[in-house]
Amino acid sequence: MAKRGRNFGEETPEEDKKKITGDSLKRTLRMFRFVRPYRTQFVLMCVFLALSTASTLVFPALIGQVTKVIEGKSPFTLNQVIGLFGGVLVLQAIFSFFRIYFSAQVSERAMADVRRAVYAKIITLPIPFMEKRRVGELTSRLSADVSQLQDVLSITLAEFFRQIATLLGGTAFILYVSWKLTLFMLGTFPVIVVAAIVFGRFIRKLSKESQDQLAAASVIVEETLQSINVVKAFTNERFEIGRYSGALVKMVNTALRTAKFRGLFVSFVITTMFGAIMAIVWYGGNLVQSKEIAFADLLSFIFYTAFIGGSVAGMGDMYAQIQRTIGASERILDILDEESEVDVEQPQPVLAAPITGDVAFADVTFSYPARPDVEVLKGISLRVDSGKKIALVGQSGAGKSTIVQLLMRYYPLAGGQITIDGRPINTIDVTTLRQHIAVVPQEVMLFGGTIEENIRYGKPNATETDVRDAARRANALGFIESFPEGMQTIVGERGVKLSGGQRQRIAIARAILKDPAILILDEATSSLDAESERLVQEALNELMQNRTTLIIAHRLATIRSVDQIYVLRDGLIAEQGTHDQLTNVPDGLYANLVKLQFENVNNVINGH
Repeated sequence: MAKRGRNFGEETPEEDKKKITGDSLKRTLRMFRFVRPYRTQFVLMCVFLALSTASTLVFPALIGQVTKVIEGKSPFTLNQVIGLFGGVLVLQAIFSFFRIYFSAQVSERAMADVRRAVYAKIITLPIPFMEKRRVGELTSRLSADVSQLQDVLSITLAEFFRQIATLLGGTAFILYVSWKLTLFMLGTFPVIVVAAIVFGRFIRKLSKESQDQLAAASVIVEETLQSINVVKAFTNERFEIGRYSGALVKMVNTALRTAKFRGLFVSFVITTMFGAIMAIVWYGGNLVQSKEIAFADLLSFIFYTAFIGGSVAGMGDMYAQIQRTIGASERILDILDEESEVDVEQPQPVLAAPITGDVAFADVTFSYPARPDVEVLKGISLRVDSGKKIALVGQSGAGKSTIVQLLMRYYPLAGGQITIDGRPINTIDVTTLRQHIAVVPQEVMLFGGTIEENIRYGKPNATETDVRDAARRANALGFIESFPEGMQTIVGERGVKLSGGQRQRIAIARAILKDPAILILDEATSSLDAESERLVQEALNELMQNRTTLIIAHRLATIRSVDQIYVLRDGLIAEQGTHDQLTNVPDGLYANLVKLQFENVNNVINGH
């Protein structure tokens, strides 16, 4: 399984980061179109953010005023200054509340719009796009990447503004107090900044290794639980426990190494930071003694210095956050910029005449986009008149499934033409086309809801009476009513609570409810026991009445009564005719297939 290193579809922290350039920032700003509907709340958030930051910057100055009052060098009383202090605190709390409130309004609603837009785009993209992407990768776009953008709107933007304002406002104040002390303070910064960069990169690298090893251990758990039957069949419980334990040991060793260096870094920062503060206090004390600055200004200077230091220390994380945001934005925009095959924003076109189901393939050629050098169909021509039934027969890889996929317009044709009722299918709206086609696959995929919801999926606006009638005609109503919850029975993920035959009949009921003009059957009885096969075949006979039907046949005994059989070999039609005609062709491909299956059945019956 190709998903070692991190969870399915997720990038590592280093891979998340994109170099910040003018073009990348310009492209990322396109995501702010989702904020536009909430621009009033966004402006209010920015206003309260500015007020909150300004009120925070007032605190060191007020502390200086308190000191001046104590020294008897202020025109204000202590009660007045403390009252002002309390008033600023109350205002700061109010400003912070409304900043967070409006930030949540913008981020939650805008990101819901982003998720809706990305999901709508993904679900309307063509099959070739899906084949090039893993499911985990796409779901990661909806979860991890959108959460990254939400963090920017709700947290990072506020912190970035606060740090810049603190850096500029604090520096302006300390320059005003004493340019000498400011230059002395700035002289201590390079040591701390360089150390933070060097240590930070090394610690991030170790953290990445630890995350990768944790993800590798998680993959072991995922693989084991998904294949638990295999694990138990081969009695490999001890082996899997040992494999997981080994991965945990590696993770713990790396995490402890990371903790050691993080501890060294914190110790270094504490030492240098407090050392720098002591140096500033020493130098500032000398300036106070020489009457160049007041003691109250020195106290305010030290607080502003601490604020500035915190802002500078946070710049590295802020830069990394912006890098990750650019990476997340680009991955989301890559999806949003893809061309959809269905435009759900526009009203669906209405056909001038309903589709009756005359299907014709004329010299159709095709190669899959992933393998353009391999020609799967090499000039297929066939016809199915309205209400008739044909079967497609041949070995695996002969092109049977490709024919029905092209009929569904999952892929564009390389050559030739497919028509329905004389109209080329590429001139018919893709949604309209597929609304007139139903597929009953060999492996039925059900959604995890109720039986009723799965049947109703064929026609979401159907009445309860229509749903029950479809279930009855599919030979499904009997087993459905045997469940205590009846139609409201939960089928479980992918329909695991139902048997294969029951799932097939649910799929047939869904197709009956859809009432299509064209029906595609992918040998819906090939993996069933005799009794289930009989019930499903009866349901299929009901479903096929008066419909154009294409059957992908593996068990040839089920297609004796079709109007025409097409035998495919290497992307070409090797033989065509009725069952009786083809079985009488000496050394014919179909006749040999019938003979081979008949011999296999006899061998099974005779115990060979």
